[in-house]
Amino acid sequence: MSVTVFRWEVSGPYEVVFSTRLGGVSEGPFESLNLGRRTGDDVERVDENRRRLCSTLNADEQRLTLGYQTHSTIVNRAQAGSRGTPGDGLWTDEPGVPMVALGADCVLIALARTNGDDPALAVLHAGWRGLADGILDVAARSLGGSRLAAIIGPAIGPCCYEVQEDVAGRFRDRFGPTIVSGGKLDLWTAAELAAREAGATDVERVDLCTSCRPDLFFSERRTGRPRGTQGVIGLVR
Repeated sequence: MSVTVFRWEVSGPYEVVFSTRLGGVSEGPFESLNLGRRTGDDVERVDENRRRLCSTLNADEQRLTLGYQTHSTIVNRAQAGSRGTPGDGLWTDEPGVPMVALGADCVLIALARTNGDDPALAVLHAGWRGLADGILDVAARSLGGSRLAAIIGPAIGPCCYEVQEDVAGRFRDRFGPTIVSGGKLDLWTAAELAAREAGATDVERVDLCTSCRPDLFFSERRTGRPRGTQGVIGLVR
Protein backbone atom coordinates (compact mmCIF):
# COMPACT_ATOMS: atom_id res chain seq x y z
CA MET A 1 0.00 0.00 0.00
CA SER A 2 1.36 3.42 -0.95
CA VAL A 3 1.50 6.32 1.50
CA THR A 4 -1.69 8.40 1.25
CA VAL A 5 -1.28 12.11 1.95
CA PHE A 6 -3.00 15.46 1.41
CA ARG A 7 -0.66 17.97 -0.23
CA TRP A 8 -0.78 21.75 0.22
CA GLU A 9 -0.21 23.65 -3.02
CA VAL A 10 1.15 26.90 -1.61
CA SER A 11 3.06 29.66 -3.36
CA GLY A 12 6.79 29.48 -2.70
CA PRO A 13 9.57 26.90 -2.47
CA TYR A 14 7.63 24.71 -0.05
CA GLU A 15 6.64 21.06 0.27
CA VAL A 16 3.87 20.38 2.81
CA VAL A 17 1.78 17.23 3.25
CA PHE A 18 -0.65 15.90 5.84
CA SER A 19 -0.34 12.18 6.42
CA THR A 20 -3.12 9.65 6.93
CA ARG A 21 -2.94 6.26 8.63
CA LEU A 22 -2.42 4.56 5.24
CA GLY A 23 0.80 3.24 3.76
CA GLY A 24 2.91 2.20 6.74
CA VAL A 25 4.14 -0.99 8.39
CA SER A 26 2.65 -0.80 11.91
CA GLU A 27 0.02 -3.29 13.08
CA GLY A 28 -2.90 -3.57 15.46
CA PRO A 29 -4.17 -0.27 16.89
CA PHE A 30 -1.23 1.47 15.17
CA GLU A 31 -2.13 0.27 11.67
CA SER A 32 -0.42 1.37 9.59
CA LEU A 33 1.42 4.71 9.14
CA ASN A 34 1.83 5.53 12.83
CA LEU A 35 4.38 8.31 13.33
CA GLY A 36 4.53 8.43 17.13
CA ARG A 37 7.13 6.51 19.12
CA ARG A 38 5.53 7.35 22.46
CA THR A 39 2.28 5.59 21.47
CA GLY A 40 3.74 2.18 22.38
CA ASP A 41 4.42 1.01 18.84
CA ASP A 42 7.58 -0.82 17.77
CA VAL A 43 10.34 1.76 17.32
CA GLU A 44 11.72 0.21 14.14
CA ARG A 45 8.28 0.29 12.56
CA VAL A 46 7.78 3.93 13.51
CA ASP A 47 11.18 4.80 12.04
CA GLU A 48 10.20 3.09 8.79
CA ASN A 49 6.89 4.98 8.73
CA ARG A 50 8.71 8.27 9.19
CA ARG A 51 11.12 7.36 6.43
CA ARG A 52 8.18 6.65 4.12
CA LEU A 53 6.59 9.97 4.99
CA CYS A 54 9.84 11.82 4.30
CA SER A 55 10.03 10.09 0.93
CA THR A 56 6.80 11.83 -0.13
CA LEU A 57 8.83 15.08 -0.04
CA ASN A 58 12.10 13.53 -1.24
CA ALA A 59 13.42 14.63 2.16
CA ASP A 60 16.33 13.21 4.16
CA GLU A 61 14.90 11.34 7.16
CA GLN A 62 18.16 11.84 9.06
CA ARG A 63 17.46 15.61 9.03
CA LEU A 64 13.89 15.22 10.25
CA THR A 65 13.05 17.49 13.20
CA LEU A 66 10.28 16.96 15.72
CA GLY A 67 9.63 18.17 19.24
CA TYR A 68 8.20 16.85 22.50
CA GLN A 69 4.62 18.11 22.33
CA THR A 70 2.92 19.30 25.53
CA HIS A 71 -0.04 21.46 24.33
CA SER A 72 2.07 24.57 24.75
CA THR A 73 2.52 27.69 22.58
CA ILE A 74 6.26 27.11 22.17
CA VAL A 75 7.43 27.35 18.55
CA ASN A 76 11.10 26.44 18.15
CA ARG A 77 13.46 27.08 15.29
CA ALA A 78 14.07 23.68 13.68
CA GLN A 79 17.53 22.17 14.00
CA ALA A 80 18.21 19.43 11.47
CA GLY A 81 17.94 16.00 13.11
CA SER A 82 16.79 17.37 16.49
CA ARG A 83 14.33 15.18 18.42
CA GLY A 84 12.53 15.80 21.70
CA THR A 85 12.92 19.52 22.42
CA PRO A 86 9.76 20.64 24.26
CA GLY A 87 7.41 22.60 22.01
CA ASP A 88 4.34 22.28 19.82
CA GLY A 89 5.58 24.12 16.75
CA LEU A 90 8.64 24.26 14.53
CA TRP A 91 9.73 26.82 11.98
CA THR A 92 12.61 27.27 9.58
CA ASP A 93 13.91 29.41 6.75
CA GLU A 94 16.68 26.90 6.03
CA PRO A 95 16.26 24.76 2.93
CA GLY A 96 16.29 20.98 3.30
CA VAL A 97 15.18 20.65 6.94
CA PRO A 98 11.99 18.55 7.17
CA MET A 99 9.81 19.31 10.19
CA VAL A 100 6.88 17.30 11.52
CA ALA A 101 4.10 17.97 14.03
CA LEU A 102 1.93 15.08 15.22
CA GLY A 103 -1.69 14.74 16.27
CA ALA A 104 -4.69 12.43 16.68
CA ASP A 105 -7.66 14.89 16.86
CA CYS A 106 -5.80 18.14 17.56
CA VAL A 107 -5.44 20.51 14.60
CA LEU A 108 -2.31 20.18 12.51
CA ILE A 109 -1.47 23.47 10.80
CA ALA A 110 1.13 24.78 8.37
CA LEU A 111 1.96 28.48 8.05
CA ALA A 112 4.12 29.92 5.26
CA ARG A 113 5.68 33.29 4.46
CA THR A 114 4.64 34.17 0.91
CA ASN A 115 6.00 37.68 0.41
CA GLY A 116 8.75 37.00 -2.12
CA ASP A 117 12.35 35.90 -1.94
CA ASP A 118 12.63 35.20 1.79
CA PRO A 119 10.79 31.91 2.43
CA ALA A 120 9.99 30.56 5.87
CA LEU A 121 7.65 27.81 7.04
CA ALA A 122 6.11 26.56 10.30
CA VAL A 123 4.26 23.38 11.27
CA LEU A 124 2.07 23.31 14.38
CA HIS A 125 0.22 20.95 16.71
CA ALA A 126 -2.75 22.86 18.15
CA GLY A 127 -5.45 21.50 20.39
CA TRP A 128 -7.90 23.74 22.17
CA ARG A 129 -5.27 24.91 24.66
CA GLY A 130 -2.78 25.84 21.97
CA LEU A 131 -5.38 27.73 19.96
CA ALA A 132 -6.80 29.53 22.98
CA ASP A 133 -3.35 30.45 24.29
CA GLY A 134 -2.12 31.83 20.94
CA ILE A 135 0.24 29.34 19.26
CA LEU A 136 -0.62 30.81 15.85
CA ASP A 137 0.36 34.30 17.03
CA VAL A 138 3.70 32.93 18.23
CA ALA A 139 4.29 31.15 14.92
CA ALA A 140 3.43 34.25 12.90
CA ARG A 141 5.86 36.36 14.90
CA SER A 142 8.54 33.73 14.39
CA LEU A 143 8.07 33.79 10.63
CA GLY A 144 7.68 37.55 10.27
CA GLY A 145 7.03 38.95 6.82
CA SER A 146 4.16 40.95 5.39
CA ARG A 147 2.23 38.08 3.81
CA LEU A 148 1.33 34.74 5.37
CA ALA A 149 -0.68 31.77 4.15
CA ALA A 150 -2.02 28.94 6.29
CA ILE A 151 -3.71 25.58 5.95
CA ILE A 152 -5.88 23.98 8.62
CA GLY A 153 -5.42 20.23 8.39
CA PRO A 154 -7.50 17.24 9.49
CA ALA A 155 -8.76 17.40 13.07
CA ILE A 156 -11.77 16.38 15.12
CA GLY A 157 -14.74 18.18 13.62
CA PRO A 158 -17.71 20.17 14.94
CA CYS A 159 -19.72 16.99 14.42
CA CYS A 160 -17.82 15.16 17.18
CA TYR A 161 -15.89 17.51 19.46
CA GLU A 162 -17.91 17.77 22.68
CA VAL A 163 -16.48 20.19 25.25
CA GLN A 164 -17.35 21.31 28.76
CA GLU A 165 -18.47 24.84 29.54
CA ASP A 166 -15.04 25.95 30.76
CA VAL A 167 -13.65 25.36 27.27
CA ALA A 168 -16.80 26.44 25.43
CA GLY A 169 -16.98 29.76 27.27
CA ARG A 170 -13.37 30.58 26.55
CA PHE A 171 -13.88 30.02 22.82
CA ARG A 172 -17.17 31.94 22.70
CA ASP A 173 -15.47 34.91 24.34
CA ARG A 174 -12.74 34.94 21.70
CA PHE A 175 -14.45 33.73 18.53
CA GLY A 176 -18.14 34.48 19.03
CA PRO A 177 -21.22 32.53 20.14
CA THR A 178 -21.54 30.30 17.06
CA ILE A 179 -18.14 28.66 17.57
CA VAL A 180 -19.88 26.19 19.93
CA SER A 181 -23.19 24.59 18.97
CA GLY A 182 -24.99 21.88 20.90
CA GLY A 183 -22.01 21.56 23.24
CA LYS A 184 -19.63 20.87 20.33
CA LEU A 185 -16.67 23.10 19.47
CA ASP A 186 -15.88 23.99 15.85
CA LEU A 187 -12.13 23.59 16.10
CA TRP A 188 -11.68 24.00 12.33
CA THR A 189 -13.25 27.46 12.29
CA ALA A 190 -11.47 28.49 15.49
CA ALA A 191 -8.16 27.60 13.88
CA GLU A 192 -9.04 29.53 10.73
CA LEU A 193 -10.05 32.62 12.71
CA ALA A 194 -6.90 32.38 14.84
CA ALA A 195 -4.77 32.14 11.70
CA ARG A 196 -6.42 35.24 10.25
CA GLU A 197 -6.01 37.10 13.54
CA ALA A 198 -2.31 36.19 13.41
CA GLY A 199 -1.97 37.80 9.97
CA ALA A 200 -2.65 35.03 7.45
CA THR A 201 -4.55 36.51 4.50
CA ASP A 202 -4.88 33.21 2.64
CA VAL A 203 -6.29 30.33 4.72
CA GLU A 204 -7.24 26.92 3.34
CA ARG A 205 -9.04 24.14 5.20
CA VAL A 206 -9.08 20.38 4.74
CA ASP A 207 -12.27 19.89 6.83
CA LEU A 208 -11.89 16.17 7.42
CA CYS A 209 -12.91 14.85 10.83
CA THR A 210 -10.38 12.49 12.38
CA SER A 211 -13.05 10.98 14.64
CA CYS A 212 -15.49 10.27 11.78
CA ARG A 213 -12.93 8.75 9.43
CA PRO A 214 -11.35 5.59 10.91
CA ASP A 215 -10.43 4.61 7.35
CA LEU A 216 -8.07 7.59 7.13
CA PHE A 217 -7.09 8.82 10.59
CA PHE A 218 -6.20 7.92 14.14
CA SER A 219 -8.42 9.51 16.80
CA GLU A 220 -8.00 9.81 20.55
CA ARG A 221 -11.69 10.56 21.06
CA ARG A 222 -12.82 7.60 18.97
CA THR A 223 -10.56 4.84 20.27
CA GLY A 224 -8.59 6.10 23.25
CA ARG A 225 -5.18 4.46 23.68
CA PRO A 226 -3.22 2.67 22.43
CA ARG A 227 -3.53 4.35 19.04
CA GLY A 228 -1.31 5.91 16.42
CA THR A 229 -0.73 9.49 15.30
CA GLN A 230 -0.71 11.23 11.94
CA GLY A 231 1.28 14.31 11.11
CA VAL A 232 1.97 17.39 9.02
CA ILE A 233 5.44 17.49 7.49
CA GLY A 234 6.94 20.54 5.82
CA LEU A 235 10.13 21.52 4.04
CA VAL A 236 11.63 24.65 2.47
CA ARG A 237 13.25 23.79 -0.85
